Amino acid sequence: MSGPSLVILAAGRARRYGGVKQLAPVGLHGEGVIDLIASDAYAAGFDDIVIVINPDTGPEIQEHVATYWPKGRRVSFTHQTQLRGTVSAVLAAEESLDLTQPFGVSNADDLYGRESFLHLGSHLATSSNNCLVGFELERALVGELPVSRGTCVVVNGHLTEIVERRNVSATLEGYFADDGLEPAILHPQTTVSMNLWGFQPSIFPLMHHAVELHDFEKEKEIQLSTFVGQILHRTPLRFDVMTTKSRCIGVTHADDLPLAQILVREEIEAGERPEFAFVN
Repeated sequence: MSGPSLVILAAGRARRYGGVKQLAPVGLHGEGVIDLIASDAYAAGFDDIVIVINPDTGPEIQEHVATYWPKGRRVSFTHQTQLRGTVSAVLAAEESLDLTQPFGVSNADDLYGRESFLHLGSHLATSSNNCLVGFELERALVGELPVSRGTCVVVNGHLTEIVERRNVSATLEGYFADDGLEPAILHPQTTVSMNLWGFQPSIFPLMHHAVELHDFEKEKEIQLSTFVGQILHRTPLRFDVMTTKSRCIGVTHADDLPLAQILVREEIEAGERPEFAFVN
């Protein structure tokens, strides 16, 4: 029996980073973020990887994968031509997936850790529910500049609410979300989504419907956290939440790169990931 598929969302244009951040050299030997994501996914039993790219930076990512990733692995590419957020990015991968099987979704600029992918792979192999790997807020921030995080309410292991909080940063007073919502101060152990999802194929009609109804003139993108938050109380679908103590190492801004490199080195020294992303 083959392992599940993973959709890696690599179509973002990384305006805040200022380059192809999916290839940001965070590894000990210069490996890019997307290399370490694939390495962790393969170690967790994922067999097939679908990478969603855009027409501008996509060719560079394709060339990188062809050059550095192990030969013989199933890797395909699909284009998100209109950058309308992560829901439309997942829809861009629909035709590349086996629609009888569940699949995982991850960002291309976040390192989730091997434990997190093991949680995800195990859930996809044993459960018929959708799922989310949830991180603690204090272990999901890198650097000092503000970011967005989907804050989650979890009851008996199930997601009951998710709210996208913007301009989240660590301050002397605590973790502060400067977005006008309440509470403004977030607890360090708040469970947050970092877009490490597991979906059943039945999610696709709901995604299509959400995109059809969305007013893109008013809001240019529809994100997975917003979409899931909208359907939680309107459908019988259940989202299991597997919480992890793993650190999510993200590269949002160029200033994040040195710290991300240090954190990856610490993971290697602690035996949490191998020195090399791939062994050909």
